[in-house]
Amino acid sequence: MSIGYALAMIAVAAVCTFATRVAPFLLFNGKKPIPPIIRYLGATLPPAVIALLVVYCLKNVGWVTGTHGVPELLCIALTAVLHVWKHNNLLSIGVGTAAYMILIQTVFA
Repeated sequence: MSIGYALAMIAVAAVCTFATRVAPFLLFNGKKPIPPIIRYLGATLPPAVIALLVVYCLKNVGWVTGTHGVPELLCIALTAVLHVWKHNNLLSIGVGTAAYMILIQTVFA
């Protein structure tokens, strides 16, 4: 891959990222009310995405073999408790991920 091609890929990614970040401010600039469907999606999509990620993460767990999903369930519980307690997505997901890595590499190795 040439340097020019790599720079072009980076530029396209940067423009696309910037466009997706600026689009809501251009579409909903505060002069008119936000449509109800957008408010509904804003309220329901984040929990739906998290639920989908949990299902995706648990799809290949061997419930009848190996550790029987114990490290996964422990870390899901830890993540949920931290999130309810602190209401901080970054903290709860980061600690849950770190705890899972520690468990599968040391305790359940």
